[in-house]
Amino acid sequence: MATTNTLSDITQQETTATSPLLISLPSLDHDAFTLTVKNIGEAFPGTDLIVATPDAASAASSNGIRVTGYTPAAPSSSSWTLTAADFLNSHELAQRHESKAILQLGAEAQSLEPAALRTLAQAVLDGKLDLAVPHYALPPRAGLVNSAILYPMTRALFGARPRFPLAIDLGLSPRALERLATAAQRFTSTNQPDAFIWPVSEIAVVGFSIDEVEAGTRTLPAPTGQDLNSILASVAGSLFADMESKAAYWQRARTAQPPRLNSPRPTPGTDPISPEEAQPMIESFRLAYGNLHEIWSLVLPPQSLLGLKRLSVLPPTNFVMPDSLWARIVYDFLLAYRLRTINRGHLLGALTPLYLAWVASHVLQTGTGIDPERHIEAVAAAFEADKPYLVSRWRWPDRFNP
Repeated sequence: MATTNTLSDITQQETTATSPLLISLPSLDHDAFTLTVKNIGEAFPGTDLIVATPDAASAASSNGIRVTGYTPAAPSSSSWTLTAADFLNSHELAQRHESKAILQLGAEAQSLEPAALRTLAQAVLDGKLDLAVPHYALPPRAGLVNSAILYPMTRALFGARPRFPLAIDLGLSPRALERLATAAQRFTSTNQPDAFIWPVSEIAVVGFSIDEVEAGTRTLPAPTGQDLNSILASVAGSLFADMESKAAYWQRARTAQPPRLNSPRPTPGTDPISPEEAQPMIESFRLAYGNLHEIWSLVLPPQSLLGLKRLSVLPPTNFVMPDSLWARIVYDFLLAYRLRTINRGHLLGALTPLYLAWVASHVLQTGTGIDPERHIEAVAAAFEADKPYLVSRWRWPDRFNP
């Protein structure tokens, strides 16, 4: 039987201790920290490890679990994703404790089951991977920015398998963490500790091993104080900038990864959405079609504009955005971001209603019985198929003016 660890029977340890496994935690409240330590104890019975937390009052140890507090070198105010500060802090901790594997956990870490913690860390401890990325079992309507943009683009451009390339938990080898910390330092040195770091692309360009592991269900923290427009602009803008910086890598021909799955993984169920529920998203797109058409015409070629015109007059029962159209839209926005066709803030704002049109199309299709994961895989395949278009326009943009 696993032993339950409580804060009352924990004593603080020296921070100079070494350990093969370092588990780096975010700031957690008392109950979340207690449950996380309990899960760690069940996941790694008898394992030599150190848990690091920025909450000095929680720094303690029990039944072989050494917990150490630390003062972050680069404080972060973000609570819903890993940031540059998180990777820089973990790298300093890993060096201090001479760790051979690092488990970087995000907010709501207490919702990860012990089996998920063990699998994520063991893939690195065994020497199989430099970067282990969790595959979360999320409800079909959760994480749709990831499904619509992050996963398809990462898979198409970097040939990488992970379904959640911006996962909030990671298993890391020391050399992988060093690479991410180097990227992070470029942001923290310019006072941007909350900047996004893209682990999959950073590790892919240096040829280290990457794969995903099953992590089951997990509570993902929601951004606070931000609306969809600002979240999408922040995430997509960071992704576009990262892909611009790594263009020399993804333009080279490379063997694509095999399909991520032969049959869809089971996901927590949800009730089908009705056309009436999707109507607000469709109306938002239709309104934008009238108000933003001039901006879109600076970014998108005539064929895409024609596709949007047809989509704008479809009734909700037939509202389906072709996967090829969505892939071409995102690629053209990436190109416009690179070329600064219009102000980048305006550009990313103009993407939001198009994303809402994709979401409406996705949830309506899956409401008719189409498996959500199969549709997302089809979207990713469309991005892969259209990659030659992106490469051609990237190299010779003047030949492809809209």
